[in-house]
Amino acid sequence: MAESTGAIYTAAGANLAIAAAKFVGAFLTGSTAMLAEGAHSVVDTANQILLLVGLKRARKPPTERHPFGYGREIYFYAFVVALMIFLGGGIFAIYEGAEKIMHPEPAADATILGYRLPGFWVNVAILGFAILAEGYSCLVAVRAFWAEKGDRPPITAIRRSKDPSLFTILVEDVAALIGLVIAFTGVVAAHVLDQPALDGWASVGIGLVLVGMAIFLMVETHGLLIGEAADPEVVAQIREIVRAEPGVRHVNAVLTQHLGPDDILVNVSLDMADDLSGAEIESAVTRLDRTLRERNREVTRVFIEIQDRRAAARDGAAVA
Repeated sequence: MAESTGAIYTAAGANLAIAAAKFVGAFLTGSTAMLAEGAHSVVDTANQILLLVGLKRARKPPTERHPFGYGREIYFYAFVVALMIFLGGGIFAIYEGAEKIMHPEPAADATILGYRLPGFWVNVAILGFAILAEGYSCLVAVRAFWAEKGDRPPITAIRRSKDPSLFTILVEDVAALIGLVIAFTGVVAAHVLDQPALDGWASVGIGLVLVGMAIFLMVETHGLLIGEAADPEVVAQIREIVRAEPGVRHVNAVLTQHLGPDDILVNVSLDMADDLSGAEIESAVTRLDRTLRERNREVTRVFIEIQDRRAAARDGAAVA
């Protein structure tokens, strides 16, 4: 998860600088779109801190109360991040935009060090800086994501990813860039057309983007939080290894679950040959345990159940 940690630090630094610039712009000019973007950046910065906390807590060793460790902490914190984006970013931006639409006011001029500057150009300058900073952060997140996704299409990689810290930062940065483009368009349109309400509509647009992104992240992290199986390729590899073990008559079931991004629990139900001795079965189980861990470093716990094929079918085990 080193790639995701680096992307988080980059995003946090960029968002902190961007938030400060946006709030200064909103204070000086009264732009609602700028205020909504400032709130968005504050929420994003808090989110990155939460993800770092989740990553740190996920590394805690197992305890008697939590014998499988704390790997799912990152899933919990990622879900909290999605809720914060929905409430702290999206809903706030929509509310502020609605207020501006009902009570439109043109951007006020700003006085800086005794110099009077048009509010429009102040907003444009700040948004230009924000786009550059957010673009760099997004580039770092895209590179980290591309290194992890392999040959899969981006959407498929996100759907299958078990590291929410990485795809959350990626989706956040993409949504932030879209929001900045909307804010820039709203500020320019409000000035050129002399329609201050367009600034409010831009804020509503930003809010809708954030709400949509938050719902997407909630759906993705919810599945990880309640427990997702390993990738089909990993399950197929496990099944292949088990079938190749001498003495295995049938693989009744292969059950997997991610306890964290790099922590897979494996439970295998096997029908072994009846002529094997207890010692031979123990040796086979030991070999399988060792081989499964060696072939995939993410496999950390292996439980093997010796069960007659017909009894497994009656118990509801998935028959291969």
